[in-house]
Amino acid sequence: MLTGTYSPALVLISLFVAILASYTALDLTGRIATTRGRAALLWMAGGALAMGIGVWSMHFIGMLAFSLPIDLGYDTGITALSLLISVLSCGFALWLVSQQSLPLWQLAFGALVMGAGISAMHYTGMAAMRMQPGIDYDPSLFGASLLIAVGASAAALWIAFRLRRNTPYVRLARCGAAVVMGIAIVGMHYTGMAAARFPDGSFCGAAVDGLSGKGLDNLVLITTLAVLVIALLTSVLDARLEARTAVLAESLTLANRELTQLALHDTLTGLPNRTLLADRIDQAMQRVTEQGGCFALMFIDLDGFKPVNDAFGHHMGDQLLREVAVRLREDLRSQDTLARIGGDEFVLLVQLNEADDALRLAARQVGLIGQAFRVAEHELQISASVGIAVYPGNGLTPQELLMNADAAMYHAKGTGKNGYSFFDASMNSDARRQLQLLQDLRHAVEHGEFRLYYQPKFDAANGSPVGAEALLRWEHPQLGLLLPDKFIDLAEKTGLIIPIGEWVLNEACRQMREWYSEGYESWRIAVNISALQFCHAGLVDSVARALRLHRLPANSLTLEITETTAMSDADASMTVLKQLADMGVDLSIDDFGTGYSSLMYLKRLPANELKIDRGFVRDLEHDSDDAAIVSAIVALGQALGLRIVAEGVETDVQQSFLTQLGCDSLQGYFLGHPLPAARFMQNIHQAERLTL
Repeated sequence: MLTGTYSPALVLISLFVAILASYTALDLTGRIATTRGRAALLWMAGGALAMGIGVWSMHFIGMLAFSLPIDLGYDTGITALSLLISVLSCGFALWLVSQQSLPLWQLAFGALVMGAGISAMHYTGMAAMRMQPGIDYDPSLFGASLLIAVGASAAALWIAFRLRRNTPYVRLARCGAAVVMGIAIVGMHYTGMAAARFPDGSFCGAAVDGLSGKGLDNLVLITTLAVLVIALLTSVLDARLEARTAVLAESLTLANRELTQLALHDTLTGLPNRTLLADRIDQAMQRVTEQGGCFALMFIDLDGFKPVNDAFGHHMGDQLLREVAVRLREDLRSQDTLARIGGDEFVLLVQLNEADDALRLAARQVGLIGQAFRVAEHELQISASVGIAVYPGNGLTPQELLMNADAAMYHAKGTGKNGYSFFDASMNSDARRQLQLLQDLRHAVEHGEFRLYYQPKFDAANGSPVGAEALLRWEHPQLGLLLPDKFIDLAEKTGLIIPIGEWVLNEACRQMREWYSEGYESWRIAVNISALQFCHAGLVDSVARALRLHRLPANSLTLEITETTAMSDADASMTVLKQLADMGVDLSIDDFGTGYSSLMYLKRLPANELKIDRGFVRDLEHDSDDAAIVSAIVALGQALGLRIVAEGVETDVQQSFLTQLGCDSLQGYFLGHPLPAARFMQNIHQAERLTL
């Protein structure tokens, strides 16, 4: 018998190729499992080719590692047939593990087919030597090689099926499995080789015209490695591309979800917005049409929110809105909808058994919001005005229902706030008038339709003019000259009072600068500051800017702040008033005696002047109580070192009484009506000529 020997280097290389081929096969099963349609077929075809070449290459390198004392060669056609058998066997294996399931019987059948294919590839490759006489095989080792082939195939199929999904640590598991599968494949090959018996005198028929081993091992190795590496790299790169695509797809899904959330929900509170509310109203209307019943739309507007927002800043206002949303949402039933449609406006859609149930629910909402809110260590007290529209009955479309609920809310505000009101048809005309007036007011701000009239102030002792109070008028294109009582409340509600107040301050300072330049340097111009303006964070800067712009001494400007405003938050007022006083601006407490003063705070306020309300002055001649109150106010002011101004002087008796009491200056219709600046100065000049 001829004794064969093996090249250790080539044996190791064949083992390496077997392991690499096994890993490539496992990786490609993962690619096939995650693709569909034509892509899956292409991966299967490419995988069968790469894996088949890898397994065959391991076999062929193993054959090249074997040598006999005679020249050896390999028949080209038979060798190619063995390669084809390897490719087909591997293609079958990849197809099998790409199925949705792999029951035991299917695994066993597949193992037999694949094992037979690998064995056929091996023994066809052996036959490619065309040995004369033919190769004898040891039956036990031959059988063992077949069993190893079937067993290795079963293990390979089961491992590939189990590891085809991209789970955590799957690549590490594939590496370990590839080592096991590679050893099994090599074991089958070398067991089959060990079964071969070559009689003495044998010669290789393919040694003359077949493939010889000279340099062929390097060519096969390089070609095989190239194929396997290309297949593996393609699989890895495709997997990464797919992973990135999956991440991108997930990102797009999340982005779409976020866009939908943003499109249908309020970003501050997370509540449904106007768009989603309209859809919910549509659904509720359809449900009522089909099933009966009714629902109410409650338009909730927060009373006192703007002063909080302006006094403490938008950050605090936003936190308060979130707290309101949380409190209202906690009281909701699952079938109801709470939406925020802008600013401090909320809308509640509630399903009702009876329309009268809306009364109880509206009262509950008012009560909930009326409870104090604790926000950032501040205890804030606000209230709510609620307008109620009921369907069916108060509108035919979502827009009409909302408009009518809004009109009812404005009616609730007009009747004292902190309450609720059902919609009535008569409210529509009022709402339309209010809406038109609001639009006109915005137009007036943009196009400068406001005017300042000036009412003179006179020294009580000698009757000489000491300045004027600037009074706002609106020159409406259709309605004519409007007094503040026609539009100031609306300006306060909408926040337009801030730009209007800025204009008044600047225009009054500009006019005072003209009078100052004309020699009236001792005069003071008085400007009323609204409660919302006083709470606005930019008041001090606005005053400083106006004085600087018009080069006016600070003590030429008197800011009149009502007693109620000054005392509503005495500590916060103290800070603002102190800043203004430090600037040199005169401060007057307007309408003194009408609020609930605290003498402790009054003596701390950096005021220069007390202004007696016209209500006390009007009945001085007929009401001894009013006379006593005025006397007390004058005495109090003098004790605190404050100037005393009385407004609303309409008779000579009032003038005489107030002068005797010790008032410093007087104003009223008896002394002078509010007039535009030009006519105001004409009267002043005329009075000056009479005194000469």
